[in-house]
Amino acid sequence: MKIVVIDGQGGRMGSAFIDKWIKSGGDPKELIAVGTNAMATSAMMKAGAVKAATGENPVVVNTSGADFVVGPIGIIAADALLGEITPKMAQAVASCTAQKVLLPVNTCMFHVVGVSDSRLSDNIDEAISYILQNK
Repeated sequence: MKIVVIDGQGGRMGSAFIDKWIKSGGDPKELIAVGTNAMATSAMMKAGAVKAATGENPVVVNTSGADFVVGPIGIIAADALLGEITPKMAQAVASCTAQKVLLPVNTCMFHVVGVSDSRLSDNIDEAISYILQNK
Protein backbone atom coordinates (compact mmCIF):
# COMPACT_ATOMS: atom_id res chain seq x y z
CA MET A 1 0.00 0.00 0.00
CA LYS A 2 1.18 3.52 -0.81
CA ILE A 3 -0.07 6.41 1.34
CA VAL A 4 1.11 9.89 0.38
CA VAL A 5 0.89 12.43 3.20
CA ILE A 6 1.03 16.02 1.95
CA ASP A 7 1.39 18.99 4.27
CA GLY A 8 2.74 22.50 4.21
CA GLN A 9 3.62 25.37 6.51
CA GLY A 10 4.91 23.71 9.73
CA GLY A 11 3.80 20.17 8.87
CA ARG A 12 1.80 19.79 12.10
CA MET A 13 -1.13 17.96 10.52
CA GLY A 14 1.05 15.57 8.52
CA SER A 15 3.26 14.91 11.53
CA ALA A 16 0.27 14.14 13.72
CA PHE A 17 -1.12 11.75 11.09
CA ILE A 18 2.22 9.94 10.70
CA ASP A 19 2.71 9.66 14.46
CA LYS A 20 -0.78 8.21 14.98
CA TRP A 21 -0.44 5.92 11.95
CA ILE A 22 2.69 4.35 13.38
CA LYS A 23 1.28 4.16 16.93
CA SER A 24 -1.84 2.40 15.57
CA GLY A 25 0.38 -0.31 14.09
CA GLY A 26 0.59 1.09 10.57
CA ASP A 27 3.77 0.37 8.62
CA PRO A 28 5.89 3.53 8.19
CA LYS A 29 7.25 2.02 4.95
CA GLU A 30 3.78 2.52 3.42
CA LEU A 31 4.02 6.28 3.93
CA ILE A 32 5.58 8.90 1.68
CA ALA A 33 5.72 12.30 3.33
CA VAL A 34 5.68 15.21 0.90
CA GLY A 35 6.12 18.68 2.29
CA THR A 36 5.40 21.83 0.37
CA ASN A 37 8.44 23.25 2.14
CA ALA A 38 11.49 21.91 3.97
CA MET A 39 10.09 22.66 7.44
CA ALA A 40 6.97 20.56 6.79
CA THR A 41 9.03 17.70 5.37
CA SER A 42 11.42 17.79 8.33
CA ALA A 43 8.54 17.71 10.83
CA MET A 44 7.00 14.67 9.12
CA MET A 45 10.36 12.88 9.12
CA LYS A 46 10.75 13.57 12.84
CA ALA A 47 7.31 12.01 13.32
CA GLY A 48 8.57 8.77 11.78
CA ALA A 49 8.28 8.99 7.99
CA VAL A 50 11.11 7.01 6.38
CA LYS A 51 10.48 8.27 2.84
CA ALA A 52 10.12 12.00 2.27
CA ALA A 53 10.54 14.70 -0.34
CA THR A 54 9.81 18.39 -0.72
CA GLY A 55 8.12 20.46 -3.41
CA GLU A 56 5.91 20.44 -6.44
CA ASN A 57 7.47 17.61 -8.45
CA PRO A 58 7.38 15.11 -5.55
CA VAL A 59 3.65 15.81 -5.17
CA VAL A 60 3.10 15.12 -8.87
CA VAL A 61 5.30 12.01 -8.97
CA ASN A 62 4.15 10.40 -5.73
CA THR A 63 0.40 10.91 -6.10
CA SER A 64 0.59 8.87 -9.28
CA GLY A 65 0.00 5.27 -8.28
CA ALA A 66 -0.87 6.10 -4.66
CA ASP A 67 -3.64 4.19 -2.92
CA PHE A 68 -4.44 7.06 -0.54
CA VAL A 69 -3.50 10.75 -0.40
CA VAL A 70 -3.87 12.35 3.03
CA GLY A 71 -3.70 16.04 3.81
CA PRO A 72 -5.57 19.23 4.57
CA ILE A 73 -8.51 19.95 2.28
CA GLY A 74 -6.50 22.72 0.64
CA ILE A 75 -4.27 20.27 -1.23
CA ILE A 76 -6.95 20.08 -3.94
CA ALA A 77 -7.10 23.86 -4.46
CA ALA A 78 -4.53 26.02 -6.22
CA ASP A 79 -2.99 28.73 -4.05
CA ALA A 80 -4.24 27.21 -0.78
CA LEU A 81 -2.09 26.91 2.36
CA LEU A 82 -1.03 30.55 2.05
CA GLY A 83 -0.06 30.00 -1.58
CA GLU A 84 2.05 26.87 -1.02
CA ILE A 85 -0.20 24.66 -3.20
CA THR A 86 0.61 25.39 -6.81
CA PRO A 87 -1.93 24.78 -9.58
CA LYS A 88 0.15 21.79 -10.72
CA MET A 89 0.07 20.27 -7.21
CA ALA A 90 -3.70 20.73 -6.88
CA GLN A 91 -4.25 19.20 -10.32
CA ALA A 92 -2.07 16.19 -9.49
CA VAL A 93 -3.90 15.49 -6.24
CA ALA A 94 -7.40 16.10 -7.60
CA SER A 95 -6.90 13.98 -10.72
CA CYS A 96 -4.96 11.04 -9.28
CA THR A 97 -6.80 7.74 -8.85
CA ALA A 98 -6.02 7.50 -5.12
CA GLN A 99 -8.66 7.83 -2.43
CA LYS A 100 -8.31 11.36 -1.08
CA VAL A 101 -8.56 11.54 2.71
CA LEU A 102 -8.95 15.27 3.27
CA LEU A 103 -8.84 16.81 6.71
CA PRO A 104 -11.04 19.89 7.07
CA VAL A 105 -9.26 22.93 8.43
CA ASN A 106 -10.43 26.51 8.51
CA THR A 107 -7.00 27.90 7.63
CA CYS A 108 -7.51 26.73 4.04
CA MET A 109 -10.47 29.13 3.73
CA PHE A 110 -12.94 26.28 3.21
CA HIS A 111 -16.06 25.62 5.20
CA VAL A 112 -17.42 22.16 4.57
CA VAL A 113 -21.11 22.07 5.42
CA GLY A 114 -22.04 19.11 7.60
CA VAL A 115 -18.58 18.81 9.11
CA SER A 116 -18.51 19.62 12.81
CA ASP A 117 -15.70 21.54 14.46
CA SER A 118 -13.84 18.44 15.59
CA ARG A 119 -10.36 18.49 17.02
CA LEU A 120 -7.55 17.71 14.61
CA SER A 121 -6.71 14.64 16.69
CA ASP A 122 -10.25 13.27 16.24
CA ASN A 123 -10.17 13.93 12.48
CA ILE A 124 -6.84 12.09 12.19
CA ASP A 125 -8.26 9.12 14.11
CA GLU A 126 -11.18 9.04 11.66
CA ALA A 127 -8.81 9.27 8.68
CA ILE A 128 -6.72 6.34 9.93
CA SER A 129 -9.83 4.30 10.60
CA TYR A 130 -11.09 4.99 7.07
CA ILE A 131 -7.80 3.92 5.47
CA LEU A 132 -7.58 0.73 7.53
CA GLN A 133 -11.16 -0.20 6.60
CA ASN A 134 -10.63 0.48 2.90
CA LYS A 135 -7.16 -0.88 2.15
